[in-house]
Amino acid sequence: MKISDSVLRSFRVARTYGENSQKVNCVDFSPSGENAVSSSDDDCIVLYDIREGKPKRTLYSKKYGVDLIRYTHSDTQTVVYSSNKLDDTIRYLSLTDNKFIRYFPGHTARVIALSMSPVDDTFISGSLDRTIRIWDLRSPNCQGRTNPLGKPVCSFDPDGLIFAAGVESQAIKLYDLRAFDKGPFASFETRFTRVCDWTGLKFSNDGKQILISTNGGMIQILNAFNGSVLHTFSGYNNSRGFSLEACFTPDSQFVMIGSEDGRIHVWSTESGMKVAVLDGKHPGPINTLQFNPRYMTFVSACTYTVRSHHHVNLIWTELFHICESCSSSFNRDSGFRVWTTFKGMMVK
Repeated sequence: MKISDSVLRSFRVARTYGENSQKVNCVDFSPSGENAVSSSDDDCIVLYDIREGKPKRTLYSKKYGVDLIRYTHSDTQTVVYSSNKLDDTIRYLSLTDNKFIRYFPGHTARVIALSMSPVDDTFISGSLDRTIRIWDLRSPNCQGRTNPLGKPVCSFDPDGLIFAAGVESQAIKLYDLRAFDKGPFASFETRFTRVCDWTGLKFSNDGKQILISTNGGMIQILNAFNGSVLHTFSGYNNSRGFSLEACFTPDSQFVMIGSEDGRIHVWSTESGMKVAVLDGKHPGPINTLQFNPRYMTFVSACTYTVRSHHHVNLIWTELFHICESCSSSFNRDSGFRVWTTFKGMMVK
């Protein structure tokens, strides 16, 4: 099924989960799109079965805390995540037996960015120690590091050959993974019209665009090849400076972000026009937002809950029953919500 303006406008909440007692700080889909994992400030790791629409298991990281959780490449049974409590070591966890496979020490301040390679076991991390480190899941030793001279956010491109570093909320530097020690091969500055911190960096799946998230009520899309500004999007509430995650749809045609009033705003990356505002009845700021890489589903999370959202079509009447059964949970604490289209419908 092709994603379009009308499809996006017809998404509805299909599931609401209240598994956590504190903020859900990160959600990630497995490469197959059939599983999701969340991390939260109450030290919980919750595993979800997207096809069944229910949580499967809860694990705990009480000693170290858990943040920036990521599935590893092509594996739904292992994750890496950063600590938000004891130290700045990154941990590699088996979800099957709840045991650590490996530790990745090296950072001397909190890790604020974590990106898995889409093609192999490499991953990168950015830290408040003003370094980006390159790792391989098979070794605890850092494989290399860059010093971009500022607080970095970072992300791999969809081919796993290049990574981008957003530095000091004012410049993007592009590195060739095979020659990162030679420094960036391209660098370009971009500024917003208001003072804000960059909180995230993402490539579109076609590799042509870079999305910059901020805490200032504005996001920006750049041309990934020359750094020119394609669009600047605003008009969503973030007066208190929350770190709100933005994301592309899998076809790279739309970008979406939550807001502090619990709504989700969607723009076309081609026209720059806002095409939808979705209300998932989140009682707080939507800090986490991810679109499923394979199915017509996305998840949004605020303080405690996760919600799953479904695109409703008259042909699939069972989804109306699903949505009605969820409506009573809208007034529960806060949440993780899942939104999706008809069962089994793949994204084209």
